[in-house]
Amino acid sequence: MNTDHKATDNAKLSASKPSSASYYALGVLTIVYSFNFIDRQLLAILQESIKVDLDLTDSHLGLLTGFAFAAFYVTAGIPIARLADRSNRRNIVALAVFIWSFMTSISGLAQNFVQLLIARIGVGIGEAGGSPPSHSIISDIFPPQKRATAMGLYSSGVSIGILFGFLLGGWLNEFFGWRVAFVVVGLPGIFLAIIVRFTLSEPTRGQSEARTASATQPSLTEVLSVLWNRPSFRYLSMGAALNAFVGYATANWTASFMIRSHGMSTGELGTWLAVILGLGGAIGMISCGYISDKLGRNDKRWYMWTPMIALLIGIPFAAAAFTVDGKYMALICFIIPGIIMNSYLGNVIAMTHSLVGLSMRATASAVLFFIINFIGLGLGPWSVGILSDLLTPSLGTSALGMALLCIVPPIMVLAALCFYAASRKLRTDLTLAPD
Repeated sequence: MNTDHKATDNAKLSASKPSSASYYALGVLTIVYSFNFIDRQLLAILQESIKVDLDLTDSHLGLLTGFAFAAFYVTAGIPIARLADRSNRRNIVALAVFIWSFMTSISGLAQNFVQLLIARIGVGIGEAGGSPPSHSIISDIFPPQKRATAMGLYSSGVSIGILFGFLLGGWLNEFFGWRVAFVVVGLPGIFLAIIVRFTLSEPTRGQSEARTASATQPSLTEVLSVLWNRPSFRYLSMGAALNAFVGYATANWTASFMIRSHGMSTGELGTWLAVILGLGGAIGMISCGYISDKLGRNDKRWYMWTPMIALLIGIPFAAAAFTVDGKYMALICFIIPGIIMNSYLGNVIAMTHSLVGLSMRATASAVLFFIINFIGLGLGPWSVGILSDLLTPSLGTSALGMALLCIVPPIMVLAALCFYAASRKLRTDLTLAPD
């Protein structure tokens, strides 16, 4: 009996040490996620030029960057995740990268709103196949005590994508126009799809925990039942959705706000936002995951307290950014929100995977991302666009800044409260995770 226990302990110890192949896979998947957000974020820096060229309103822009994209992204996400929980996840990721990169490239050919809308829907469908399978792979190659750090590194792809999306999009638009920017940024993803397909290996499910996944895949109803019966998931998913609401609203409208209110060019502005939202956001995500893994060894509630504290710190800076005079002062105020706005992501993915069984992880990620993206991506940019249009007759070019001020800080408060509520239930719910 003692020999059996010793063998089990040795297996778990071995599983807890990620290999060089694990770090290579994490690096490639992070690059994939970066391309996901380069293609997604590109529209934000180009939208003022597109608005003029195609004669669009702010509501149109909010629909393009928000609800229209999110509706297809979240609808496709769950069936793709169900497939990922029972088949080769690497192949799904490779195909997804190819689809969204191709659709990004042909966005540059759009001649009107409807054509661009269809292209963006195609991008959304492709991107739906990226994250849930990637999350599942990462959880299988990194053990629970290192998972938030790994997910934080993976999630930094959001910020890396924002960095290059703003930087490349801003300068390409300034010198060559928005159509060329879409084509140039989309094409490299096709080659990345080949790298994923032929250099990554499909890991064994549960290998990081020396566990074996059930041969029978749980039904979607079973996964939803497990998640619903974890109060911590209900609160953390809503906190994440509200956090994403302000994150997407800020990322998608800051460029337009700075152009309208402070008269900045897309080249200079793209460089600033690449550093603030891109580099700063990456630092925030990685730091939040690392700090939470360290502090969470003694108290799992830190996985929720860390993003809660980050949000509370960022609220006054976010409010100031939309009200101060001078473009450089406004950009300086954006630095703290840029660092903390998406820092929650690695933590909520890691905790969601800890709350469910091995064969539920991709589906659980898809459910989490359904909530995050329907509320955050779907409603965040669109709500700001609608309110901006309503305020424009009375406020003119100041309408967008007022819309952001009325929406962003209050929603940040609500998100922080949700993370606090999740922290109160988390430790109990973690003891209930099925095999």
